[in-house]
Amino acid sequence: MNRRDFMQLAGMGAGAMLLPISAFSNPVDPARMLDPLTDASQKKQLADIALNTAKSWGATYADVRIGRYLNQFVITREKKVQNIVNTESFGVGIRVIVNGTWGFAASNSVTPDGMKKTAERAAVIAKANSKFQKEPVKLATEKGHGEVNWKTPIKKNGFEVPVKDKVDLLMAANSKALEKGASFVNSLMFLVNEQKYFASTEGSYIDQDIHRTWPSFTVTMIDRASGQFKNRSAFSAPVGMGYEYLDARTEDKIEGPGGIILYNKSYDIVEDAGMAAEQAKQIIAAKSVEPGKYDLVLEPSHMWLTIHESVGHPTELDRVLGYEANFAGTSYLTLDKWKSGKFNAGSKIVNFVADKTQVGSLGAVGYDDEGVKCKSWDIIKDGTLVNYQAIRDQVNIIDQKESHGCCYSQSWADVQFQRMANVSLKPGKEQVTPQQMISNVDKGIYIVKDGSFSIDQQRYNFQFGGVLFFEIKGGKITGMLKDVAYQANSQEFWNSCVQICDERDYRLNGAFNDGKGQPSQSNAVSHGSATTRFNGINVINTGRTI
Repeated sequence: MNRRDFMQLAGMGAGAMLLPISAFSNPVDPARMLDPLTDASQKKQLADIALNTAKSWGATYADVRIGRYLNQFVITREKKVQNIVNTESFGVGIRVIVNGTWGFAASNSVTPDGMKKTAERAAVIAKANSKFQKEPVKLATEKGHGEVNWKTPIKKNGFEVPVKDKVDLLMAANSKALEKGASFVNSLMFLVNEQKYFASTEGSYIDQDIHRTWPSFTVTMIDRASGQFKNRSAFSAPVGMGYEYLDARTEDKIEGPGGIILYNKSYDIVEDAGMAAEQAKQIIAAKSVEPGKYDLVLEPSHMWLTIHESVGHPTELDRVLGYEANFAGTSYLTLDKWKSGKFNAGSKIVNFVADKTQVGSLGAVGYDDEGVKCKSWDIIKDGTLVNYQAIRDQVNIIDQKESHGCCYSQSWADVQFQRMANVSLKPGKEQVTPQQMISNVDKGIYIVKDGSFSIDQQRYNFQFGGVLFFEIKGGKITGMLKDVAYQANSQEFWNSCVQICDERDYRLNGAFNDGKGQPSQSNAVSHGSATTRFNGINVINTGRTI
């Protein structure tokens, strides 16, 4: 293998490794992926065996998650198909409270005998753990929901679309990028179907069918004369939708400042790949930024990551309490700040909402992984910290009686715990377009798409890059910049927020690979915003060496 092939394969492989694939996944024939395997009545019978067994072993509470997780990857490079992978993982995870203590066990033996043995093992583990438990687990009250069903409102099941059609679409995108002069191009189609059945001793039997889709690519442009190279990744968003996301519609295209085309509820991967090649050339020729203070105009495809790191993570209650300190850090938004009711987390126009019901989002489900009906709630209101993200055994710590419904496990084999909901910045109340926002900026930078970032263990001091940077002078975009990154701390940054575009500009972006916990788990989560302006932010030049 030559160096170029190695680098291309390693790069795409590293990206794939970040995606949520269970260690218990097995290759599967694509035709089998459309076979339902078991129906809700069969799952209920199996779940009841586990619940009754757990109670006979002294459990005061038990829940059962029977899960089938399907993944499909189609990976290409230039004119070649690199890989097509279909995986299936099927099993059960059982969680119990015995002697006031949690116990958990999992198995891929989804049979009456397997359910019984797994429930017994969970109870034995709980009894062993109880020797070290200082205080009993306190669960917020949750009524049983009976037998219910929920499904992602998709229009086209991506697993029913022939693999050939997906390959043809990715190849068309690659060809368009190469036609426009790209040196290299990798493209990827990733489909997820989570078939999750939840049952509890409280009387819930919840059957959910969850779909997610992510088309993506990376275009690389090399300038042979100078030896410079630049990448431009796809403007797609990973979505909680079906394959209809790739049925590009003209009404879903947004003409952004600087002549770029952005996408909302559908996506044109071929058009974007061609635009990416042209923009990668422009990035190489762009002027390097002069360090200093700038007003920043941040587009939603960039904003999502800043929201994720500086608001989403620090408002997770387990992080606030120090449970994540060893692996992913703590939070600057400590309990004393919330208790004061006066902590200024942002300017008066900053309002953040957590929402597990948002249509089209990655985190949208009907019920979380401990049977709580999902909802939305305020986290930061008019700039003030008002709440956190918490689950059933945490909310008593913040004097609340209801779980927020944000418990999640990446698979049947992993225990569920508090995970980030879709945390989004509410759009502005006054009608403002991005072009109008830019017209009032004297010295600024308009930033599109997320790039590299760095943030400290308390999610406070940070640095964010991007993909496309446009210089603003006297209310007009004057050209493209490169080597841009901005620095601030979370409180200072959100207090510098002075204007937010209205709901017409609101869009979702997000990630499949929000990592947390030990052993680590991945969570799929979206963050929404409209284009937003921040004044007086420190910008550095990442291309200069000291």
